[in-house]
Amino acid sequence: MGSEGLIEKYINPYTDFGFKKLFGTELNKDLLISFLNSLLPDGQVIKDVTYLNAEHLGTLEADRRAVFDVYCENEQGEKFLVEMQKGEQQFFKDRSIFYTTFPIREQAVKGKSWNYELKAVYTVGILNFSFDSNNNDYYHHEVRLVDVATQEVFYDKLTLIYLEMPKFNKTEYELENMFDKWMFVLRNLSRLMERPAALQERIFTRLFETAEIARFNRKELVEYEDSLKNYRDWYSVMETSEKKGLAKGLEKGREEGLAEGLAKGIEKGLAEGIEKGILEVARRMKFNSIPLHTIQDLTGLSLEEIEKLSP
Repeated sequence: MGSEGLIEKYINPYTDFGFKKLFGTELNKDLLISFLNSLLPDGQVIKDVTYLNAEHLGTLEADRRAVFDVYCENEQGEKFLVEMQKGEQQFFKDRSIFYTTFPIREQAVKGKSWNYELKAVYTVGILNFSFDSNNNDYYHHEVRLVDVATQEVFYDKLTLIYLEMPKFNKTEYELENMFDKWMFVLRNLSRLMERPAALQERIFTRLFETAEIARFNRKELVEYEDSLKNYRDWYSVMETSEKKGLAKGLEKGREEGLAEGLAKGIEKGLAEGIEKGILEVARRMKFNSIPLHTIQDLTGLSLEEIEKLSP
């Protein structure tokens, strides 16, 4: 097993190993700091982060193959939960809110009185799927508690940021700021064969050095290849599931289409049969010298239609 078996030059950040390599190690925490600063409002800057034990989040076993997380706090004690989600899960929003409650609840001071003052909590979801089909071009969601009537922020210490990566389609030449550059890197890293000219900041020098597979030692290479295999297996399962769902949908549609066609055919046939029957009755009445206005009243046909009837 060796790097010669890999065709990519840089790691895939959607793998567990790739995500943790970039954002989850003390050695590379400057990458995480730069990424978080690109998301925060102007004037708000993180200078340092301390990694916290992600086990405190109580991540369920079912989530661990689909979601990778990094949990940290800045120098003010504000909490940041950064997640990489490979694919959409059922009740995605519910799940996100559920895990956001852990950094809130663990701030409770045990054993003595506490006034409930909280540090800010940020959840950042890097999503390898699209969940909002109503806004096709909108990929950067910043969610807060808002008063519906006034549209003013009710509570500014809880922020949920969701990045729909498949919707980010800017080219290297369209990148306007650090946020764009980080989005471009995360979206395209494993497809790049060299560092783009637009990414000249020192932090991206660090990133491309960290992400280059040829620099890995044997242990790192084995771990990355295992992580990449898990990613591909998971992706294959999801793709197969989607194809089966599509096939079932098409089959159901075909069956419903046949049933609808049959129903319409019967309805049309009955209508045509009734119409022919009425015309036949009217024809017999006409040639039995029944007054035309009587035939009209009984059949609902017009005088013109009755006059056209022949023996």
